[in-house]
Amino acid sequence: MTSEIRYRRVLLKVSGEALMGSQGFGIDVAVADRIAGDIAEVRRLGVEISVVIGGGNIFRGVSVASKGGDRVTGDHMGMLGTVINALALRTSLNKMGVESVVLSAIAMPEICESFTQRKALAHQAAGRVVIFAGGTGNPFFTTDSAGALRAAEMGAAALFKGTQVDGIYSADPKKDPTAERFERLTHAEVLHKGLAVMDVAAVALARENHIPIVVFSIHEKGEFAKILSGSGRSTIVAD
Repeated sequence: MTSEIRYRRVLLKVSGEALMGSQGFGIDVAVADRIAGDIAEVRRLGVEISVVIGGGNIFRGVSVASKGGDRVTGDHMGMLGTVINALALRTSLNKMGVESVVLSAIAMPEICESFTQRKALAHQAAGRVVIFAGGTGNPFFTTDSAGALRAAEMGAAALFKGTQVDGIYSADPKKDPTAERFERLTHAEVLHKGLAVMDVAAVALARENHIPIVVFSIHEKGEFAKILSGSGRSTIVAD
């Protein structure tokens, strides 16, 4: 079956908001378990997978800046939120018997390992799901940028972006029923059209490293594996 797989090594970018489910804040354990189940299904296909997770369900640094606070401190607080989410996802994976490890861009050895590329690649070679926390470790960079950066460092064949909808649209389809859905775009087209699926730095970094971006709905159970197997519904960004 693995001969049919489109990409053999991928990085999945999951927003913190995806873990909320229908809640207004925090982590819905049932949702975390379902996402972990999708990751486990992909592992069973023989795909090497790493994950970058956001922290918007707990804290957003830009919200501090918008109210006159210090953006750097706010971003540091947001990074801590990603660690909480990473630990929750690791717990869900462990419950399913999937060995996983959390590597943080910010040193906190009592809680998780610190990130180095060599360590991450060694864990992946050992068959573990590698979960990256702490963003890039720097303020002013989003976890989308962290996703593109880690994808390049891990030698990922594709960057999967799990979103609220089943691909990239010309506008928010939940607000604009006339929004056009794209099946395929280039990185340059995403930047030129100002499509807000990922920030500019993330798209540019993916383009420079020739990494396709696959945008799909994180809320559709089993969709991750379907797309990797050549079906499913997504938008592919590739030059």
